[in-house]
Amino acid sequence: MFGWSINLFRIRGIQLAVHASFFLLLAYVGFNAWLEGGGIGLVLNVAMVLAFFACVVLHELGHSFTAMHFGVGVRRILLMPIGGMAEFDAIPRQPSRELLITLAGPAVNFAIAAVLWVLVGLPADWRLFGFSDYPDTAVGLFQLLLHWNLVMGLFNLLPVFPMDGGRILRALLATRLPYLRATFWAASLGKVLALIAGLIAAFVFHHYLTAFLFAFIYLAGDAEYRAVLRRDLEDAHWRALAAQGFATPAVPEEPPLLGP
Repeated sequence: MFGWSINLFRIRGIQLAVHASFFLLLAYVGFNAWLEGGGIGLVLNVAMVLAFFACVVLHELGHSFTAMHFGVGVRRILLMPIGGMAEFDAIPRQPSRELLITLAGPAVNFAIAAVLWVLVGLPADWRLFGFSDYPDTAVGLFQLLLHWNLVMGLFNLLPVFPMDGGRILRALLATRLPYLRATFWAASLGKVLALIAGLIAAFVFHHYLTAFLFAFIYLAGDAEYRAVLRRDLEDAHWRALAAQGFATPAVPEEPPLLGP
């Protein structure tokens, strides 16, 4: 599925790619905006979606640049309708490094929100969770972008592995537990929370795209735990062979994903 993508350009050697389904999202947003507000509505809504995903790219670059600082290779950043993800060569098993790499993403969103708050402020009736009245002006669009960055930053801090909050939990657990055990507990809690959140999104709020997002997170968390487990079993196998005098080959690691 991740192969259905279009490469755009590189940022410090990192390939930025867009999944083909992203254009379906733009078409859907543009069509509905055209029906409601004509050409101006189409332009404003598509521009807002593109601005939002520009912030998603900046979020992923926060992860990526911090990872590169620690010598971790970053293969690409992939944008999809449900968000974005950065593909790393590996996640450092040092808890402090994983913690800094993970925190860098939401920190970018909060920094963007802080700059926009200084520049345009917030509506008088503003609420973080709920509906606020944003004027159909450039100021209103930037205020909405401010709101989205706050929500994006907070949403990513939910302790649902492999989202940022789940990785923070894994890093904290790894200071006390073996890495595999820390991953198991972070992934197990993440699957329970993803299942609950997905059911609430689908059957209470009827937000089916959000429900799909949590289903994707559920599967991604389970897949990453299995990859870590497989890696540890392979390492143990080759260490046993090495102890018997056999040469130990390099074991390729599946690329971990940071997102959405």
